[in-house]
Amino acid sequence: MKVLLDGNQIKQAIAGLADQMAADLPKDVAIGVIGIRSRGEVLGQRLATMLSARLGQDVPCGTLDITLYRDDLNRPNRSTQPQVRTTDIPFSIDDRILILVDDVLFTGRSARAALDALIDLGRPRAIRLAVLVDRQGREFPIQADYVGLKTSIAPDKRVYVRLMESDGTDEVVIE
Repeated sequence: MKVLLDGNQIKQAIAGLADQMAADLPKDVAIGVIGIRSRGEVLGQRLATMLSARLGQDVPCGTLDITLYRDDLNRPNRSTQPQVRTTDIPFSIDDRILILVDDVLFTGRSARAALDALIDLGRPRAIRLAVLVDRQGREFPIQADYVGLKTSIAPDKRVYVRLMESDGTDEVVIE
């Protein structure tokens, strides 16, 4: 196991993402943060809090479950059925700039599924993608607008993001 980011580095990376967004996003447009379940949900909540402070406006946060939009649901080698959980977006996404948040960007498949799910829910003004770790290795033409750490990792290795709210610690590791 190799540690990519420890707790302090994660805090710094999220603060850096919030700084990039605050500098980049227009101040006169409604903004919302949507975290992809499950680690993106926690990261989204942290980012929304920081963005609210930096922008001086309420930045609401929601949670998106992409299970039914995934392209691997019916794979023959799948041993279990995925658990479908709720999507909870307590604000209108119409005409709002959305920051879609995920923990790791690898193939782009989760981001593609999330885009499909969001478009089914409304018509945002724009969607921006923010990730804590971009590990390279795309299978879809998807790139993040905001990246905490960009690194190249062998395809046979896995990146695990562990967050205090769900895992009792903040760290990003490769196994």
